[in-house]
Amino acid sequence: MTALTLSTAAAAGLRADAIVIGVAKGDRGPVVAPGAEAVDKAYDGRLAGVLETLGASGAEGEVTKLPAPSGFKAPVVVAVGLGSEPEKDSGFDAEALRRAAGVAARALSGSKKAAFALPLEDAADAGVVGEGVLLGAYSFDAYKENGKDRKAKNGKAPLAEAALLGGKPRDKAYKAAIERAAAVAEELNRARDLVNTPPNDLNPEAFAAVAQAAAKEHGIKVQVLDEKALTKGGYGGILGVGAGSASGPRLVKLSYTSPKATKSLAFVGKGITYDSGGISLKPAGHNETMKCDMAGAAAVFAAVVAAARLGLEVNVTGWLALAENMPSGSATRPGDVLRMYSGKTVEVLNTDAEGRLVLADALWAASQEKPDAIIDVATLTGAMMLALGSRTYGVMANDDAFRSAVYEAAEEVGEPAWPMPLPEHLRKGMDSATADIANMGERMGGGLVAGLFLREFVGEGIAWAHLDIAGPAYNEGGPFGYTPKGGTGTAVRTLVRVAERVALGDLG
Repeated sequence: MTALTLSTAAAAGLRADAIVIGVAKGDRGPVVAPGAEAVDKAYDGRLAGVLETLGASGAEGEVTKLPAPSGFKAPVVVAVGLGSEPEKDSGFDAEALRRAAGVAARALSGSKKAAFALPLEDAADAGVVGEGVLLGAYSFDAYKENGKDRKAKNGKAPLAEAALLGGKPRDKAYKAAIERAAAVAEELNRARDLVNTPPNDLNPEAFAAVAQAAAKEHGIKVQVLDEKALTKGGYGGILGVGAGSASGPRLVKLSYTSPKATKSLAFVGKGITYDSGGISLKPAGHNETMKCDMAGAAAVFAAVVAAARLGLEVNVTGWLALAENMPSGSATRPGDVLRMYSGKTVEVLNTDAEGRLVLADALWAASQEKPDAIIDVATLTGAMMLALGSRTYGVMANDDAFRSAVYEAAEEVGEPAWPMPLPEHLRKGMDSATADIANMGERMGGGLVAGLFLREFVGEGIAWAHLDIAGPAYNEGGPFGYTPKGGTGTAVRTLVRVAERVALGDLG
């Protein structure tokens, strides 16, 4: 991963491949952002005009490269757009800084070192810029010719080092901000790696092994239930979904415990390592990217490890519900009835509505430990993508205040989310003449129906939120901001922020 450093060096004297500056979109053209004063002075105060001549406007995501002024040791200046200039006496939005840093890091692939002279008003800004750099520099190249010797990005290695100018290397707050950025970004990038790994190499057993190795490294307690243990425990949902695959299902429990904690959180992740739809087979064109159906479990795994690395004063347990959904002679059929871990019976009307089945068992298992709150994360429904598009995830909950708190945490870290309701009238559509509940209900509002199904398996009196990340979990388009093509690591930062707020006692 790209190395992050804080530097008080002058822009002109720093040896680097490039100097990154910010440029905003002003009323009368591009405006050079704070942090780049020394660079602008070297252009005799005419840098904004030069950039405008080159076609720059300051629009978000825009990159303009130009030769560095005389006397600078770096040969190139990279001007990256920050979007609209903020109002007087107000700084740039954190997400604008994060995205700009990510765009610049991606544009500088192949470089050994870059100096970032973006606006840094305080330690928080340093953390935001650092996080953007580390996320933007990400690439997944394990399956490319020569592997790590030929890191992607058109054959170029990701940016090796980023020096944040204006940072304070000896300031505890700045150091802590950079360390937090590195821990969160590294774990988020690990989640991206998992999502991008092809399903022939990442089945439930392999995922569990990755979790075990990370748990050992970071002092996290881990328990893995295999088919025998799942059968003995009565986990009918997870077993039913995994019944058609040669790769058996797993339920992984990761427990991070802080000796100073007074609150506990449980994170539950959907981990379908490949989703064919089962007997209710997906049509052609809808299954090529279904390796990403374990993105919820990847996010939960990454968040628990990040919490441990940060030493947060809150107990965090992660539940990874892992299975491969395949059609075969042993697969669950439409019309079958499964007895879940909670004791409830579920009539399976569609085997492609499998995520809610594995989550139901994991939610009930999490509930038995009576945490203060539970959050589940899942690429659950195409209906949520129809409702919110490909960059925003839905937040549902059994408690309005908790839903608002989770949504606010997502907003704080720059993950687009939107509060969604759980209309009671939709519950009736899941009534079954055969079982306690069916796994399908009304077609319209399908994302909300799925949330109502999951609510049935949350213990009484426990605040619970459901994040449907079906849209933003996997980016099939081109990269933007600090978001790459492929796995995105969506929800990791939201979960970490929720844990931080609970540790501080200010989640509401």
